[in-house]
Amino acid sequence: MSDWSRNGQPVDTVAIDDRAFQYGDGLFETVAIRDGQPRLWPRHLERLARGCGCLGIDLPDIAALSRWIQEALWRSAEDPSYCIAKIVVSSGAAQRGYGRERRLAAETYVGIYPGARQASHHYRDGVDTVVCDTRLALHSVTAGLKTLNRLEQVLAGSERIVRGAFEGLTLDADGRLICGTMSNVFIVSGNRVMTPALQRCGVAGVMRAHAIESLQRDGITVDVCDVAVADLWAADEVFLANSQFGVLPVRRCDERVWHAHPVTARVMSILASHGIEECAL
Repeated sequence: MSDWSRNGQPVDTVAIDDRAFQYGDGLFETVAIRDGQPRLWPRHLERLARGCGCLGIDLPDIAALSRWIQEALWRSAEDPSYCIAKIVVSSGAAQRGYGRERRLAAETYVGIYPGARQASHHYRDGVDTVVCDTRLALHSVTAGLKTLNRLEQVLAGSERIVRGAFEGLTLDADGRLICGTMSNVFIVSGNRVMTPALQRCGVAGVMRAHAIESLQRDGITVDVCDVAVADLWAADEVFLANSQFGVLPVRRCDERVWHAHPVTARVMSILASHGIEECAL
């Protein structure tokens, strides 16, 4: 069982009238803790701030939030050199009903989980994926954010488990490639690296942002654009990005198989030089 705190105080329950529980009215961040520190912390905070602004929730005090993470790590039995901190920001407790008449005092929960290291052959040979039947709804006002409403990912994630895949790739209602259930996707076509635009739906991951910036610093431009499913099948390489595992090459998607990943290997080398230790082969 994971260890949790609410506003810095240890807890093991959530109030029944908390709007996070009732309506998914809140946000979350899943932060890699490496050597006792939250990795890509400024990127997590930037996305959390955008989410709070969108939902009309007070952004937690950053100094307090950082302290609560360190205190949670100190109380936890997990290895602080390699574990996970999950932050949940709820709009708080209120009377029944969807709407909020006023801005509520946010409740901030921090939970510590064990880190899950990926097998070395996943980085070397790649992982198996599938295209999920579950489609993502278009034109969400919360597109790109990590809200607590994750039902599309729950359904798609259940599909990939049943089908025995490492990750499930999701399309939007118009058939464009968007992202994985727990990752962002990049495709390589010739010398071009692309990742789907996420203005309509999907989650803009912090590792996605870090990868785009790191590659651009190394002279590799990443095109953020609409990606058709036909582009996926025609791609020379495909790779996934996630805050916990960094980058992983894709070996298979449904019946399509990729045997070589030279560009992905270069991407991983660049990210390893930019602080993502998992990508060091």
